[in-house]
Amino acid sequence: MADSLKTRVGRIIAGSVHALVDHLENHAPLAVMEQSLREADTVIGEVRHELGRTSANRHLAQQQHAHLNGQHGTLAEQIDQALAAGRDDLARVAVARQLDIEAQIPVLETTLADLARQESELTGYVAALLAKQREMASALEAFRQSRTAAAQAAPVPPGGANAVQQRMDAVTDAFDRVYARQSGLAGTDRSHTLDQAAKLKELDDLVRDHKIAERMARLKTGHA
Repeated sequence: MADSLKTRVGRIIAGSVHALVDHLENHAPLAVMEQSLREADTVIGEVRHELGRTSANRHLAQQQHAHLNGQHGTLAEQIDQALAAGRDDLARVAVARQLDIEAQIPVLETTLADLARQESELTGYVAALLAKQREMASALEAFRQSRTAAAQAAPVPPGGANAVQQRMDAVTDAFDRVYARQSGLAGTDRSHTLDQAAKLKELDDLVRDHKIAERMARLKTGHA
């Protein structure tokens, strides 16, 4: 896959809500996020095209590899027949062709291994991009809902400190919704959520240690 496409894949996969935060105070944050989703769609299409091309090339290489191996075996039989008939000249031509095939096969096998690696890499890229696309779409929907709710609320007076505070509250609420959707944590006040996350991590470790102990006990019983 071309380096430029790899760069775009990496940018989308590594992106998170933090890539959207800088745009939340712009005049059209929704348009920015929608454009990001469209770019994700485009990149997914390009990676899928590259995956299809790589898979087709690997299939062709496999066919060629099988053909050369089959031809090598056929030549071996023909050489025996030529020698039995006293036709050393024909056997010599067949041996020369066998040597050519033997020189091609290692190169072809290297190509097959490289294509298989590329195919696996591209398959992983597609899966990661689709997961990121779902994540971005979910965040975008949360942002839309928050803006709809803000639009349906009572109108805010155009001036005064109270109006500014209410506008900031609306922006903060939108930010928190997107942040929570993307990271699983609260947006502006995360101390309690982080504590809960730490406790859950401790619980996960406890359960894992218990499973390891159970597996070790079973293994020891089996070897007793």
